[in-house]
Amino acid sequence: MGEEVIEVWQCVGCGRIEAPQTCIGVCRDRKLRVVDADAFDAMRAERDAAQACIARYAVVLRQIASSTPRADVCARHWQVLQAQARAVLAD
Repeated sequence: MGEEVIEVWQCVGCGRIEAPQTCIGVCRDRKLRVVDADAFDAMRAERDAAQACIARYAVVLRQIASSTPRADVCARHWQVLQAQARAVLAD
């Protein structure tokens, strides 16, 4: 997402952010990066959805990586794994 990042100055002493604030006499400004809270929440939701998707894929990958089918059921084993993978991809 191309959300705009805004840089502001914040006093390390009193916490003022480019706005009138009663100074307690120890002001020293530092630059902060600020983003819109709604945009941040939307990006966080997208990240959480992507992580959930990755977790579902990981289940199928673990099954593939950790299973060794017997020779007489290899084809059936593979069909089951394919069905599980298709189900995850369909979500």
